[in-house]
Amino acid sequence: MTDKKQKDVLQNNDNEESIYLKKIGERLKFFRKKAGYTNYEYFAYDHNISRPQYGKYEAGANIQLNTLIKILKAMNVSLEEFFIGFNEL
Repeated sequence: MTDKKQKDVLQNNDNEESIYLKKIGERLKFFRKKAGYTNYEYFAYDHNISRPQYGKYEAGANIQLNTLIKILKAMNVSLEEFFIGFNEL
């Protein structure tokens, strides 16, 4: 593979990852609001999650799976429910 093709593949992967992270952030925001929290800071505070970091997750920052599971448990949302229709967003 040429350097240009390799660079294009890596850039495409980064763009795809960024899109998925944004979708995860949008889903977190949706389920937070569904749980009755209009402000992410109140949700994070009530569930002992770093407020600045949680705000970054909703904005599309990289999130570890164990952190996502912890947040979803606080929202009473299963992984299955969280990812239903995920590719359709």
